[in-house]
Amino acid sequence: MGLKETFYLSHGSPMMSIDDSIQARQFFKSWKDSFYVIKPKAILCVSAHYDTTFPTVNVVSGPNDTIYDFYGFPSSMYKLKYPAPGAPALAKSVKEALVRAGFERVEEERGRGLDHGAWVPLMFMYPEADIPVCQLSVQSHLNGTHHYNLGKALAPLKDEGVLIIGSGSATHNLRTLNHSGNSSAIAPWALEFDNWLKDALLQGRYNDVNEYEKKAPHARMAHPSPDHLFPLHVAIGAAGGNPKAKLIHHSWDLGTMSYASYQFTASSPTHQSQEL
Repeated sequence: MGLKETFYLSHGSPMMSIDDSIQARQFFKSWKDSFYVIKPKAILCVSAHYDTTFPTVNVVSGPNDTIYDFYGFPSSMYKLKYPAPGAPALAKSVKEALVRAGFERVEEERGRGLDHGAWVPLMFMYPEADIPVCQLSVQSHLNGTHHYNLGKALAPLKDEGVLIIGSGSATHNLRTLNHSGNSSAIAPWALEFDNWLKDALLQGRYNDVNEYEKKAPHARMAHPSPDHLFPLHVAIGAAGGNPKAKLIHHSWDLGTMSYASYQFTASSPTHQSQEL
């Protein structure tokens, strides 16, 4: 059964794995029962925490390892496991689709498990860990258009029942987080960027989103590094056609971290361009 939607999910802090007070956790927990009842055949996760020089897929036979790519958190977090099956066949399909679309160098990383951009949201979305998961990396030294084109190349995978998720954060500047306990006030720059992004997406101004560094207010403040936004560009491209965006969750944490998450649904037949 083919899927029509792709998603950009703000995974925020890995503390969500143990902290029930983070609002977004409830959204992810309600995912398969009340939000997205279709069970995908496999999941392709493009995570901000998998950043390589060239597009790279993880090739895992058997269960994925759980990668603890964070430091200084409570010890209980390092005991969590999300042993979803690897998806070597999907990894092969991803690589072939990218090469067909003109990406000349696509690499494989054998045995790499799931980073927290993948397993933290997925452990709530699909707690049974019974759906095969493959990851595709971002290239933070490139730009939004590169990642949008990555997504366009991947759009046909939806027809095979593959759920394509970009996992990042709508705003991501760790140096500005407010840990004082009075984090209900949202920093104006974060709010302005987040509102600009929402308006651009809901209005279908995807070229502006591809060039967000030039178009958006406080772009460098909201994203000192682009790695947490580039999964969004992949999700938009992978929707195919002229996608319609929908805001499916919105909350804030620590004053500057937006958990805005979006669904993209093609409103016209998928058209595959070979131009990069």
